[in-house]
Amino acid sequence: MANDYSVLAEYAQKDTDALKRELSVIFERQYGQSSEPVMFFAAPARINIIGEHIDYNGGKVFPAAIDKYIYLAIRRRNDSVIRYDDVRFPGVFTFDITETFAYKKENDYCNYLNGILSILKSRGFTFPKGFDALFFSCIPPGGGISSSSALECCFAYAVSSIYNLNVDGVEIAKIGQESEHRFMNVNCGIMDQFIIAMGKKDRAILLDCATLDYEYVPLELGDYRFVVMNTNKKRQLSDSKYNERVSECKTALGIMNAELEKRGEPALPDLCSCSAEQFESLKSCLTDDVLLRRVRHCVTENARVYAAVAALKAGNLQELGRLMDASHESLRLDYETTGIELDTLHEEAGKISGCIGSRVTGAGFGGCGIALIHKDCFGEFTEKVGSVYREKIGYDASFFECGTGDGASALN
Repeated sequence: MANDYSVLAEYAQKDTDALKRELSVIFERQYGQSSEPVMFFAAPARINIIGEHIDYNGGKVFPAAIDKYIYLAIRRRNDSVIRYDDVRFPGVFTFDITETFAYKKENDYCNYLNGILSILKSRGFTFPKGFDALFFSCIPPGGGISSSSALECCFAYAVSSIYNLNVDGVEIAKIGQESEHRFMNVNCGIMDQFIIAMGKKDRAILLDCATLDYEYVPLELGDYRFVVMNTNKKRQLSDSKYNERVSECKTALGIMNAELEKRGEPALPDLCSCSAEQFESLKSCLTDDVLLRRVRHCVTENARVYAAVAALKAGNLQELGRLMDASHESLRLDYETTGIELDTLHEEAGKISGCIGSRVTGAGFGGCGIALIHKDCFGEFTEKVGSVYREKIGYDASFFECGTGDGASALN
């Protein structure tokens, strides 16, 4: 399907109707014809403008959906069989809708899909018939802009639609997160699934991960654009130190609350409930320097989110860029989730006169960074940053400008 992928990728940039027609042809070539209609869905990738590794610590985050999508063509069957295939990575996986699904490494990306079905079943939803599904993605896999959450939310939205389950966007986000926890053994926060399910074009979302209260904020960048910088270092969160960071934060919170209990003061529900002043008063109980630095990142990053939203609302892009740089340094020194690849991109981006800020976006440990650059310096930026990266790391990074996009939806 290599040629199919190239054709679809071209259509995806400019003509959704042509994309649907071509995807329908490929779908019927793969699965045959049926009286049941083929339905089409899409979900975006995301960037997190600021607020990293605090979604699972009760903090505020500030993500935006971007105009890179995963697409799904799906059609109900008249039996209980499920079939999955992907245009870019062809190979049919076959299951039965009546199965009790369990994670199996050999099932590859289908584990994310079967995890969604498992969670829906546990919530009492039933599926009288199976389906055929064909995916096509313009999102770099394992690149740190949440290809897995886009896959989950696109699929959950589609399943809800074709079976008339009426699951709303917030619940789709919760189902995606629960599937990661229970099925994929990744203790992620809800940010990725939330922005992908609930995103709006020309808007970012200020999200309180503790309460799920949210606010749409106009994303007005004038002559500036976000550029995604992909290290092309692949990683899976379950194989990285992501869960280790979650555990460290939980340990630190326990120590701090034990100290507060001794003082007769209320416990903290999460690390991001700790103010800067309270952190200063509790530092002495965090005798492990690693735990101290993890907490410091959470406290200062949460404050940077508020400051970044205020800067954007005021049209102060220079201040937004400064906060992005500060966030990266906190993730490098205190949270230790960057690494030589992301640090190289960040350092070299800062040397380009048209770049006003950059940082890792997403979990780190490889994956992607973002930079806020003037629209006229993209060529210079990619040439100079890319050249140093190739010389230092030994292989190429990749770059693309991105606009905003809408959340998971049907393609009408």
